[in-house]
Amino acid sequence: MKTSGLLIACSFLISGCMGMPQFPEQEKNPKFWNDWAQQTLKDSLEQDFSNKKAKNLILFLGDGMGVPTVTAARILKGQLSGKSGEETQLEMDKFPFVSLAKTYNTDAQVPDSAGTATAYLCGVKANEGTVGVSAGAVRSQCNTTKGNEVTSILRWAKDAKKSVGIVTTTRVNHATPSAAYAHCVDRDWYSDNEMPAEALQSGCKDIARQLFENIPYINVIMGGGRKYMYPINMSDVEYPDITKHSGTRKDKRNLVEEWKSKMKDEKAHYVWNKEQLKSLNPKNVDYLLALFEPSDMSYDLDRNNNTDPSLTEMVEVAIKILQNNPNGFYLLVEGGRIDHGHHEGKAKQALYEAVEMDRAIGLAGRLTSIHDTLSVVTADHSHVFSFGGYTQRGNTIFGLAPKISDVDHKSYTSILYGNGPGYKLVKGERENASVAKYDEKNYQAQAAVPLSSETHGGEDVAVFAKGPMAHLLHGVQEQNYIPHVMAYAACIGQNKNH
Repeated sequence: MKTSGLLIACSFLISGCMGMPQFPEQEKNPKFWNDWAQQTLKDSLEQDFSNKKAKNLILFLGDGMGVPTVTAARILKGQLSGKSGEETQLEMDKFPFVSLAKTYNTDAQVPDSAGTATAYLCGVKANEGTVGVSAGAVRSQCNTTKGNEVTSILRWAKDAKKSVGIVTTTRVNHATPSAAYAHCVDRDWYSDNEMPAEALQSGCKDIARQLFENIPYINVIMGGGRKYMYPINMSDVEYPDITKHSGTRKDKRNLVEEWKSKMKDEKAHYVWNKEQLKSLNPKNVDYLLALFEPSDMSYDLDRNNNTDPSLTEMVEVAIKILQNNPNGFYLLVEGGRIDHGHHEGKAKQALYEAVEMDRAIGLAGRLTSIHDTLSVVTADHSHVFSFGGYTQRGNTIFGLAPKISDVDHKSYTSILYGNGPGYKLVKGERENASVAKYDEKNYQAQAAVPLSSETHGGEDVAVFAKGPMAHLLHGVQEQNYIPHVMAYAACIGQNKNH
């Protein structure tokens, strides 16, 4: 035990027995901190509270990206570039305005991604599990849909003759993107195969079908979810021998072929792999349907770089296509698998997803102008994810805390979950983390309560904003305030008269 403790202590010395970064010598000098703060103060005093009209609107949604995830992703980003990490800036950190959003659903203290998506896209809080409908709709009850539909900012932008787009690393008919176009009392009705017979008989539509029927001519749709567009048992183009990836639609409709037929006279393209995507000239594309996987896209750490694009690569193509419209655009970008990594207790997967989304945010900033583009970065909810343990400066974010527990005398990782699949006993006792492969990408961090899937957290989430009218995102606000500000900035929706 003494040897183990010595090794753990050694690994956390600032100078680093294992070569961890030292903190810069200049940080010992008060002048360093004073000069930095004074420069930040000067920059703040020169900040432009722009009242210009926003031509373009971009919403980056990190699904499950609570404040602890943002902080941990910041450290990871720095460590990936050889720094200690804590002093690193994420692209979202550079946004001049930050506020907090209250995430509760109308019927839930700790929310889900469907009710929250309705809030930050449609401007109305809703019940958990429902998308694009008000709280008057009851989950899974088809007959409560009619009369409770609410429209999204994507619809408001389309009505204002802007181009609109959706980019996600999940299925394009998953909770977050579906609230942009669907009105559905159950987020799990991906295709008619997942719907109960009574809902179909009552006239409710599955979400995949609504993607193509509710808002015609969405300019860019990119993500996963191929199998929900094809007839049941139809083999997938990429995985023809894997049954679970085959089509799911009981109505035997081929929604992709229907889309291609409808768009045959437009500058429209359907692609399903990275090579096809990269072959396009965005200047010659007005409409793009890109479905890269049968279900969700792969984690970025697992992604096949030859066949599947990164989120950053998808965002680049999307923006370049949407910029063809002189009236501007609205783009929803979801880093959706941050959430999945946390649910699985796989913090490394989740944090690499967050870093990739931050790369996409940086790219979007380079392709657009702060003078005519309002960019907002936020999350739908948090997770019961944390990191602590009095770790030293430069400690790997996935590493051990410097001291063993003074109760069970076992080591533990800095990253922990309040609940989830990482709960593990060895001979009736907590596993000693020092013997676990805690640096592996699929390592499940220890959890206090055993669950097959880790849960969301209920705390407020950060809202980062830059561009025209960004200062209106201030203080602590309800989550449904976000699309109202974005619409006001662009003079669309309810806000046309100013």
